[in-house]
Amino acid sequence: MHITGMVHININCTDFQRSKTFYEMLGFQVYWPVPETNTEEVANAVGMPKYQVEGALMALQGAEQTMVIDLLEWKSPRDDSPPYPNLYRPGLARIALASSDIDADYDFLVEKGVEVVSAPVNVHTSETSYARFFCFKDPDGTFLELVQVVTTT
Repeated sequence: MHITGMVHININCTDFQRSKTFYEMLGFQVYWPVPETNTEEVANAVGMPKYQVEGALMALQGAEQTMVIDLLEWKSPRDDSPPYPNLYRPGLARIALASSDIDADYDFLVEKGVEVVSAPVNVHTSETSYARFFCFKDPDGTFLELVQVVTTT
């Protein structure tokens, strides 16, 4: 294998404009609108019939490492089933994002009415550092996590 990094993470949503606004609030910006339809070859490559979609690739602004999401609302075919109801179900469960001020970010999300799972908690990762984190949900209920690593020495 010759994997050199991550290209993007796909997040499906039921209302592109609503979710786009949410992810813009988190610091992501559209850099490439996804075409509404594509070739039969592209549909086959992703294992789908001919489709219609509204979406965009969105990059996290000011990130230390490139972070891109592929935010898509599938118009056809469409499935409005909710995302994973919990974090222990097999498959991709959540996306963890780094924070430089987790308490301020927590307060901001609560003020904006975002569903948060809990206040930030600490988990010790070594004798000289620990992580503060909390989980929250996007408008469709997809789990997200914010993490701040704190060095104690």
